[in-house]
Amino acid sequence: MIYRYSSRRKRLDAAFLNDKLKGALSYDRIAGYFSSSLLEIAGEAIEQMQGCVRVVCNSEMQKEDVVTAGAAVNAMRREWCSKKPEELYSNAAARLKKFYHLIKSGKLLIKVLPNDVFGLIHGKAGVITLQDGSKTSFIGSVNETYAGWKLNYEVLWEDDSAEGVKWVQEEFDYFWHSPYAVPLAEFVIEDIKRISERKVIYSVEEWRKDPEPAAAVVEAPVYRQEFGLWEHQKYFVNLVYNAHKRSCGARYVLADMVGLGKTVQLALAAQLMAFHGDKPILVIAPKTLLWQWQDEINTLLDMPSAVWTGKEWVDENGIKYPASGDAAIKKCPRRVGIVSQGLITANSEQVQHLLNMEYECVIVDEAHRARRKNLGPGKEDEKPVPNNLLNFLLEISKRTKSMLLATATPVQMYPIEAWDLLNILSQGNDSVLGNPFSMWRRYPGRALNLIMQKEVLGRHDRENWEWLRNPFPPTSEGEMTFGRIRRQLGMQDDEFVIKPEVIEQLSGPDLRRIGRIIDDNFIVEHNPFIRHIVRRTRDFLENTINPETGEPYLKKVEVELLGESDDEAIVLPPYLREAYGYAEEFCELLQKRVKGGGFLKALLLKRLGSTIIAGKNTAEKMLSNWGNAADEEDYEEDDVAEDKVLKNQIKNMTDEERACLVKFIRALEANKEKDPKYKLLLKLLLEEKWLERGCIIFTQYYDSAHWVAENLSMDLPHEKIGIYAGGDRSGIIVDGLYEKRSKEEIKRMVRQREIRILVGTDAASEGLNLQTLGCLVNLDLPWNPTRLEQRKGRIQRIGQVYEKVYIYNMRYKDSVEDRVHALLSERFASIYGMFGQIPDVLEDVWIDVALKNIEEAKRKIDAMPKKHPFELRYHVNVGKVDWESCAKVLDSIEKRRHLMVGWR
Repeated sequence: MIYRYSSRRKRLDAAFLNDKLKGALSYDRIAGYFSSSLLEIAGEAIEQMQGCVRVVCNSEMQKEDVVTAGAAVNAMRREWCSKKPEELYSNAAARLKKFYHLIKSGKLLIKVLPNDVFGLIHGKAGVITLQDGSKTSFIGSVNETYAGWKLNYEVLWEDDSAEGVKWVQEEFDYFWHSPYAVPLAEFVIEDIKRISERKVIYSVEEWRKDPEPAAAVVEAPVYRQEFGLWEHQKYFVNLVYNAHKRSCGARYVLADMVGLGKTVQLALAAQLMAFHGDKPILVIAPKTLLWQWQDEINTLLDMPSAVWTGKEWVDENGIKYPASGDAAIKKCPRRVGIVSQGLITANSEQVQHLLNMEYECVIVDEAHRARRKNLGPGKEDEKPVPNNLLNFLLEISKRTKSMLLATATPVQMYPIEAWDLLNILSQGNDSVLGNPFSMWRRYPGRALNLIMQKEVLGRHDRENWEWLRNPFPPTSEGEMTFGRIRRQLGMQDDEFVIKPEVIEQLSGPDLRRIGRIIDDNFIVEHNPFIRHIVRRTRDFLENTINPETGEPYLKKVEVELLGESDDEAIVLPPYLREAYGYAEEFCELLQKRVKGGGFLKALLLKRLGSTIIAGKNTAEKMLSNWGNAADEEDYEEDDVAEDKVLKNQIKNMTDEERACLVKFIRALEANKEKDPKYKLLLKLLLEEKWLERGCIIFTQYYDSAHWVAENLSMDLPHEKIGIYAGGDRSGIIVDGLYEKRSKEEIKRMVRQREIRILVGTDAASEGLNLQTLGCLVNLDLPWNPTRLEQRKGRIQRIGQVYEKVYIYNMRYKDSVEDRVHALLSERFASIYGMFGQIPDVLEDVWIDVALKNIEEAKRKIDAMPKKHPFELRYHVNVGKVDWESCAKVLDSIEKRRHLMVGWR
């Protein structure tokens, strides 16, 4: 900004400015960066004015941030928090309070401008309408450091000429009325109030005297570096922690749909429990999610942990703790230990040592993998034959105060699967299904039939009392029913079983009350499934109004899905059709010789369906050394076990098999055109302008990701193309030159819009927030259908800057993906609607289709229920939990110190 000075300018100090403001009618002010100049403004004598003040500030926002009001708020929130105002203004409580009251009273109005639209507004200027109606203007520079506003000394130039006043007013009006000017975010305003009242708690012991969850989380990275927690997340954490404080502990299945942030809910609940007590926290997760768990809880909650590799513990800094013997697993160097489910399913010797310990809380991710082997219609009342994981959880449940099981599909196919999860929680705890003599535990088949209303108890059937009394519902489910009876019997909140003969002691009114409870459909409305399975769907949260705000609990991000219709499938060009033929011929030869050869066929066709380069690389590695090909796959645990058998057999390939693979490679090499999927991708980015909105491109394989990123960097000169992959293979490519970068750097560059295109493997489908990207391309379709939802969750999430996001699912016509799509497309929506995600059991369908076992694939699809086995009438399980205004804060150093203490 260039100022023109008139001959009537005068050099003044800040005290003179305050004198001018006394009794002034109005004051229009151009300030510096909002995050640093607000306190300076609060130092001026605004409260002595008659009228109001309008202030326009600069910001680190970009113009893309003001596309929507939500994006602008998020950008301001992030900038404000990044300056650590709770530390910067720790000695400015009085000035912060004054500033807050000026805004809330309407005396102070503030707008914020993006930095990249108008450049830096370093100086300050203003127009003051004095008490007598005359006007004066001023310009000057300002030192916006802490020392600057504390000393309150500045140099100003006053100009009260008509020309000077007119010029400064025009400058102000230009900024104030700009379409890019947005009001100061409400979050910033309320955070100023919170900081002005802030008091630090310096020990966990002191916090325990009044254990307010908000004090432990309100300044965690999830609040200060991200966008906070959703209402449904806070509700669950609050529910769990309040239950943990009671003697019975917390016992819940968290069954939220994919993309609603289960990990942070579980981890935050565990953190509060770790502060509340002193016993270990154990997290059991699939092997593929161990490091993601560690990274996410450290990044979002500043929560250190250690991962057990099978041989040693590794902490959040990558430091290893070598140890010998199976008992080493008991020597976790952190309060939170993360262990692989694979250790348990393999029935390792180390497992027994875990069962010899006592825990504050045990968390199990992907808990539906704990299953009985004797599943099937009519088998509900058979004694369960548990797999290793289920057997282990039934035992460790007795060794922990609280237990949380997480799964988006508590029912994969059969209702008894949900009962099995509750039965895990019931071990050594009467609050879930009652004691071992309860009807809910002894007759699970009958219990499920009653819930699904396949059976109905008569009103005067004495058996009603047996279902009601054990477990007896808590007061929270009915103050005038269950609460009244509890008071009559002197039952405490942590008592859940009424002796059978007690019904004889109840008076007439209470007997009638029991009758009313049964008449009110007790079995369906107050059963243990509702009480201990917490499940929220995206649809419910997006379409249910929060009475506190008048807006939905979850901001709706509309998804437009492309590539689904038959005419949108990519036609296989002749050379690819030929290559597919050779791949199938090779696998038919292989199946004659090698047991499990179909898996190799599935693998080859999967990679060919991803990109030409992925298919070609796989075939070349098969010809040279199968082991190398296998090492680079993004395998699930089951695939790894199968691969160990296969790679020893593939080495002795016959001449006929080799010749077939050579022809497969030559068919791909003969092509001189671009990969068809790549051509479509480039069209979407340029012609459909997805590049401008920002795009994440998913593929299952790293070689596909690298090849696509490399080609995009050549076709889009000077554009930074990000790669986000497992291990240390993340980086950026510009003009064909690759530079390794950390995952954290990649995240930051995407957040700040330095990267508009990110190519990721499924390592990017969990724990990565991509709110600044408005489009997603699935270059290939994962064979575990749940991953599609996980991928979508990267952009369909809180803080998304666009109200609508676009997703394109690419597949070749007549390929394996296309054949599976044809079989599943009609059922996907209904299955997803019933179960909340696509059950993992459908992953086998892909293998069947790859092997052309179409009838077997259809049989598995048809075995899926046509409607949900039972429609749980879950309680709302969401509500207002105000943590954001909490002024008490548990010291961050003390929190981390407490969590750094190992298992004892």
